[in-house]
Amino acid sequence: MTAFAHCHRQFDWGSVTWEIRSVNQRYLECQYKLPERWRLLETELRQRVGRVARRGKIECILHITATAAASGVTINEPVARSILQCAEQLRALDTTITGVDPLQLLQWPGVLELPAEDTAGMQRDLMAGFDSALQSLIENREREGEAMAAHIARRIHGIRAIIADVQAQLPAILQEQHAKLLQRLATLTATLSDERSQTEIALLAQKADIAEELDRLSTHCNAVESILLQGGACGRKLDFLMQELNREANTLSSKSAAAATTAAAVELKVLIEQMREQIQNLE
Repeated sequence: MTAFAHCHRQFDWGSVTWEIRSVNQRYLECQYKLPERWRLLETELRQRVGRVARRGKIECILHITATAAASGVTINEPVARSILQCAEQLRALDTTITGVDPLQLLQWPGVLELPAEDTAGMQRDLMAGFDSALQSLIENREREGEAMAAHIARRIHGIRAIIADVQAQLPAILQEQHAKLLQRLATLTATLSDERSQTEIALLAQKADIAEELDRLSTHCNAVESILLQGGACGRKLDFLMQELNREANTLSSKSAAAATTAAAVELKVLIEQMREQIQNLE
């Protein structure tokens, strides 16, 4: 599901900002943008995300700004003097050689000495900030999930209303179908016995009976509502039920012998497709 979380924390050694973005995707995919020295955290971050998410493309970004005290460095004077002496010797050999660029000198290994750092403590601070941002992301995803569940519930209510309407019209629809079958078989009475005619009518009526499809549609609606009430990761279960609902709607359409059931099948497919699109965004 689409969501965004942000966490900013200040420590003695610097400030930390975590940004976590989540967009819809059928499977779980995580991307991490970390400073080079903190790449070692990626495995632990991936495990923590995997414990709370099953679907979605999740991007985690870490920004670190060191404080002045923490970023303070000192010059290793013996090393610097040694390099300058070497530079003077070179100039004595070749007068065209210019002086030493201070910035280039600072880049020489060993010239700058970094202050001692509590790496373990910094790592704990970073992970605490990440956990806070991740919890915020999950809460945002849950709120979106609740809103989507409400949309799905309304469409299930619409499907139930269509089922109830068709069931109420079913006796009249079956009677109309029976009359049409009798008319179609009237021309065959010369070649078919009365018993055979009644058998053919019964078989055709059975094929045109949609009561079983309506019952299965209702059962699938019950299953969708039950899954929504249970909460948690339910996207894949609902994906399967959407396929089953669509199958019954297609069967209802193919067996339809009345305008009312044809229209009902079309309305069912519209509602099912709307739910299917929403469910693609669920965990």
